[in-house]
Parts: sequence; structure tokens; C-alpha cells
Amino acid sequence: MNVLNLVSNADARFFEQQTAALEARGVDCEVTTPPGDHRAREDVTERSPADYLRFVPLAVRESLDGYDLVHANYGLTAPMALAQVRLPVVLSLWGTDLMGEYGWLSKACARFCDAVIVMTDEMARELEAPCYVIPHGVDTDRFAPEPTAAAREAVGWDRDARHVLFPYPPSDDVKDLPRAERVVERASDRVDAPVELQVVYGVPHAEVATYMNAADALLLTSKREGSPNAVKEAMSCNLPVVSTDVGDVRERLDGVSPATVSDADEELIAGLADVLANPRPSDGRAAAREISLERMGERIETVYESVL
Repeated sequence: MNVLNLVSNADARFFEQQTAALEARGVDCEVTTPPGDHRAREDVTERSPADYLRFVPLAVRESLDGYDLVHANYGLTAPMALAQVRLPVVLSLWGTDLMGEYGWLSKACARFCDAVIVMTDEMARELEAPCYVIPHGVDTDRFAPEPTAAAREAVGWDRDARHVLFPYPPSDDVKDLPRAERVVERASDRVDAPVELQVVYGVPHAEVATYMNAADALLLTSKREGSPNAVKEAMSCNLPVVSTDVGDVRERLDGVSPATVSDADEELIAGLADVLANPRPSDGRAAAREISLERMGERIETVYESVL
């Protein structure tokens, strides 16, 4: 099977993992992007409308080169995929392309695509059209439980303290670091040990698993999310998660213990204090198998087969 992928940001880690998972299943994936530059953040683009207009003939011409289908990744690439009329079109929506400023465009294009993939049930409800819910997968080989003491030594953390991992840039308002700081401060009053909030960002992805294994809990205080990979990666490491009720977090953590999902500060504080007072692994890895990269690749390939 030969697939032409149109994508706004080919460097997005989850897109690279998606392509690798499909190629591991024997799917040939060619990737092409619009002209112009893209910022580091995956949901923000510097491209102008003119760049996307120039992408239309490029995508149409590329589609003539022996492909079986076109996969539009991110809503802004959907018009280019639909501009060619020979091949089936699969559209993957990532979150902001459906819930944000250009959601109207994604919804309009989705009606003409042969299949649409979204990450969460919330996105499926927003789309209000038939679609497949396939969350981005997690590398369960890389994100696996390791001895806590060895991980703390590797990252230089105090072995005797309690460590709360916040794996996001402090400047990202959506992630709401001030709320995380308040939750940790109040939870620490209930714990008979030093508690440290570890704000970790900008490290190589290969090292994130070590930080997760060094921590006692992952804290997510985001105002909104789609299907946050950090939660799934923490599950795969058996790291307890305390999170606001955003995206598909409640669904992902259903049946996992210990775990807390709530929009109430008091419940977040209580859940965090519980795992810090009595540090213990969660049983999230078993649930993470359903969202592994291998499972994601299998499900996307099934979508491809359905449109062919």
C-alpha cells in the first residue's frame, strides 16, 4: 500500500511515530508539506494563505505518482487532498484544527473525505459526522517501568524527596503552571517528606521516560487538551497521574489506580497527597497496551483498507 501524506508539520513527534508504525506494517508513506516555514509548536503555523494555495497544484501533481490513497494530516491540508479527485482521502484531525479558529474548514472538508480520524470522543462529538476515534499511540518499549532509585540518580534528583513531574514549558498558559504550583504546595502540607515540583521540558524525548520513572506522580493542570501523550506515556511507565478533566484523560485512566481526574482543586490536592504520602506505582501499563504505537498503526491501516 502506497500512501501520500500531506502534513502541516512533518516534524511533529506523534506524526513521525505514526509514519514509523505504519511503515513497520509494510505501508509505504511519502510525506509532503506546504511551502513556507512552521513554528516549533505543532498547533501554530506561520504559513500564509498564499502558501497553502501554492500547495494545491503541488499536492495534485504529487498524487499522480502511483499512490493508493491520500492521507491529510491536520485540517488545513484537507482542501489540497480533496483537490485531486482520483484517490480516496483519509483525514486526520489533531485537535486545534477542529476545535479552533479553522474548525469550520475541517468540518466542511470532512464531509467529502472517505474516512475521518479523530483523537478523542470529545472531538467526535464536535465533528458531528461519522469518524474513527484513534488516539495517538505511545512507544511502550521506550516508556516502560524502571527502578526509581536508578532513575533519580540519572536525573540528579534527591532520592529521599517526593517528586511531582510537570512536563511542560512554564510559559504555556494552557498548561497552567501556577495552578500546578498551588496544588503541589497544598498537597505537600499533608505529606511527611520534602516535596518538589519538577518542571521538565525541552529535554530529548528519549530521556523523558527516565524522568517519569524518577517521579512519584505526573501532574497535569491543563485548561484544555486533546489526547495528551504525557498521560499515556506515564501510564506506560506505571506512573500515577493526577489531572484535570480535559480531552480523553478520564477515558484513558478509567479503571487505572491510583489516578485522579477532577476539575476541583481539593480533589486534585487529595489525590496528589495520597500518592506522595504512600508512593506506589499505578497499574496503567496494562491499559496503555491498547494505545501502543503498534495498535495505532494497526487501526489506521484498517481505515486505509476500508476506503480501498
